[in-house]
Amino acid sequence: MRYIVFNSKGGVGKSSIVCNLAAVSAAEGKRTLVVDLDPQANATHYLLGSRGPEAKPNLTDFFEETLSLRLLTSDADTWVHPTPFENLSIVPSDLGMAELQPKLESRYKIYKLRKLLERLEEFHVVFLDTPPALNFFTTSALIAADGCLIPFDCDEFSRRALIQLLEEVEEIREDHNPQLEVRGIVVNLFQLRARLPQQMVDQLLDENLPILEPYITASVKMRESHDAHRPLVDLAPSHKLSQQVRDLYATLERPRLAAVS
Repeated sequence: MRYIVFNSKGGVGKSSIVCNLAAVSAAEGKRTLVVDLDPQANATHYLLGSRGPEAKPNLTDFFEETLSLRLLTSDADTWVHPTPFENLSIVPSDLGMAELQPKLESRYKIYKLRKLLERLEEFHVVFLDTPPALNFFTTSALIAADGCLIPFDCDEFSRRALIQLLEEVEEIREDHNPQLEVRGIVVNLFQLRARLPQQMVDQLLDENLPILEPYITASVKMRESHDAHRPLVDLAPSHKLSQQVRDLYATLERPRLAAVS
């Protein structure tokens, strides 16, 4: 299964959700891959720390190879790097990806990522982190994914953008990837004692939008996890936030009664 975590709004916790769900998957014994499609490389930094810039070749190098006149010759595993966590690997990124974007768009390379992931058959689960924009890299990830997770940070701007996001995913599904489905909206940075976040979530439920449970609550422990470059289930396995991520992953693993599109 390949999951894309996508929202065109920044600061909603995409990289945190990607890395922590992937860490749970790996901890359960599944060979798991994170693909960092954001030139800011937050997922790369989260999982590799100071080793991130040294992890070469990376996704920038992969896309550079797709622009060459020859066919892709490198083994698919060339771009994959181990993390310090068992069963968890990453295809890292760096700022060089941003410079390549105009060339990749003009040469219509949006299917290359899917072809790469099809060659990486040894991974049971893949999580794709994306930049806060519907650009070449996000479109490539949507074309490569099976399921889409949309983080929602209980912000009014995020609520207004949700319908447009769902429409954009549906357009990709119809035009490029009929297997793609919205697996749900991940409520992130939820404040249990505040009234407004619950009101916003209730509005989404009233609109029959696919809200996943449990909600991921706001906690300083997530920031500590970032600083330590250790996902929550490794840093603080008994913390309530770690259990929420485990339960969210279990929700994703349950069979769907019907696809949401």
